[in-house]
Amino acid sequence: MALCKVMIIGNLGADPEMRYTPNGRPVTQFNVAVNQSTKNQQTGEWVEATDWFRISVWGDRAERAAENLRKGNRVFVEGRFKTREFEGRDGQKRTSLEITADSLVNLEKRSREDGEGTFSPADRPAGARPPAGPGPVDDTELDDLPF
Repeated sequence: MALCKVMIIGNLGADPEMRYTPNGRPVTQFNVAVNQSTKNQQTGEWVEATDWFRISVWGDRAERAAENLRKGNRVFVEGRFKTREFEGRDGQKRTSLEITADSLVNLEKRSREDGEGTFSPADRPAGARPPAGPGPVDDTELDDLPF
């Protein structure tokens, strides 16, 4: 058995785009930028690097993501990771880092009170309130995470 799972925290580069497959299944796609600071060993200066990931969300979570996420939102994404190679318009070979989301959480402090900021695999019945969580997310704690 093989497992290919990834978790990222980053910011949306643009508003999500939702469409429907020919058989009516919703899919929402968006890009997430993940920033990482590393110290240059020779100069001692901090260097910022950004990795971009293409995220796909399917089904009911896709519709909620399209309604609730906006450019700049900080999100937590957990899902299956794959790479895809393609040839760019300039003829150069490129690699796309793609994630099919199994779980998606909007980390914005202004997420809605009714739990619409959380898109977990276990869909709640209509009108059901989400279980009580640990409280609002503190951005200072997230910045201290090692990933």
